[in-house]
Amino acid sequence: MSAARILFVTGTNTDVGKTIATAAVASAALRAGQRVAVLKPGQTGVTGDEPGDAAEVQRLAGDVTILELARYPDPLAPDTAARRSGLPYLSPADVATAVASLAASHDLVLVEGAGGLLVRYDDEGRTLADQARAVIASGLPASVLLVASATLGTLNIVALTAEALSSRQLPLAGVLVGSWPSDPGLAERCNLADLPRSAGAPLLGALPERAGAADDFGALALASLAPELGGTWDAQHFADLHRPD
Repeated sequence: MSAARILFVTGTNTDVGKTIATAAVASAALRAGQRVAVLKPGQTGVTGDEPGDAAEVQRLAGDVTILELARYPDPLAPDTAARRSGLPYLSPADVATAVASLAASHDLVLVEGAGGLLVRYDDEGRTLADQARAVIASGLPASVLLVASATLGTLNIVALTAEALSSRQLPLAGVLVGSWPSDPGLAERCNLADLPRSAGAPLLGALPERAGAADDFGALALASLAPELGGTWDAQHFADLHRPD
C-alpha cells in the first residue's frame, strides 16, 4: 500500500481560496523535501491551453506534478458544464485510479475540488465526497481539508460541510481560512474560536488576503500553515493577536 498522504481540498463555496490553499500546502511539502502531486479532477471555465487551477498551484508552489482529468469550457458546476459541452462526465472511479497512480510515486497527493463538497460531477449526482469515498474504498487513506471564509455566515456552512463529511465517514483533517483580511472585524476575530467548534476539527492556518501576490509565497505559506500542514503557524498565538475587544 502507498505511504503517500492524500488530501482532498474542498471549500465552503467558490472563491474562498482553495487554489491558493492547495498551493500553500504543496509549497510547504516541497520545502520539506516531499514529492508532491496536484490533481484537479474537473476544471471548468477554461478552454484549450489556457492555464487552470493546477497550473496556478504549480506557478506558486514550484516543482509539483499536475494533472487534470476533465476540462469544460463553461464556468459552471462540472456536471452542468459537461452536459452543456457534450463532453464525458467524470466518475469517482476515474479519480480513484488517478490518485492511486500519483500516490505510487509521490509523498503527498492534493486533490482540489470544484466549489463545495457536494457540487455534482455527473448526471448521477456524484460529488467530490464520492470521489474521496472511492479512494478510501480502493484501500488508500484519504482525508479532507476544508477551506473556509472567516466572514460572517461561514459557521453554518462549515458545520453543514462537517456534518456531510461525518455522515459519509470521511475524515476532516481541519479547517483553513483561505483569505484572512488585513483589517479583520469582530466576526472574523470571533470566528477564530468558533470555526473549529463548528467543524469539530482543528483550525490549521489562515492565509492572508492576496497571498497569491506575495513576493515570497513559500515563506508566507510556512508562516500561515499549522505544523499538521508543514508550517509554523500557531493557532493560539494567532487568536491572541486578534482577540476580540
